[in-house]
Amino acid sequence: MATKADFIEYVREQLAGAGAVSYRRMFGEYAVYLDDKVVALVCDNQLFVKPTAGGRAFLGSVNEAPPYPGASMYFLVDDALESPQEMAQLVRITARELPAPKAKAKSEAKSKARAKAKPKPKPR
Repeated sequence: MATKADFIEYVREQLAGAGAVSYRRMFGEYAVYLDDKVVALVCDNQLFVKPTAGGRAFLGSVNEAPPYPGASMYFLVDDALESPQEMAQLVRITARELPAPKAKAKSEAKSKARAKAKPKPKPR
């Protein structure tokens, strides 16, 4: 079952107190971002927060599950999702402990390949 648009919007609203929260559709489900860091996945209308030591300490007891078959374990958030303040704090803690996203550099090889592939106009 794929995540419904109204559920991902609800998640975004619940996390809004954390800061610049956004989401993108990926692989048929959603990745949730805080300040350009992926902090959670939403799969099958369930919220899976990336596991961190700070997040575990904040939540206390956690329910862990993979967001999709073959994935590593994430924190499966159920009841806490009803509290916007708690969710905002959790994703702020999570984002703080995650590494900065890698800068996307233009690949010189791709640029060179495109330049070679384009036919040059014939002089008139």
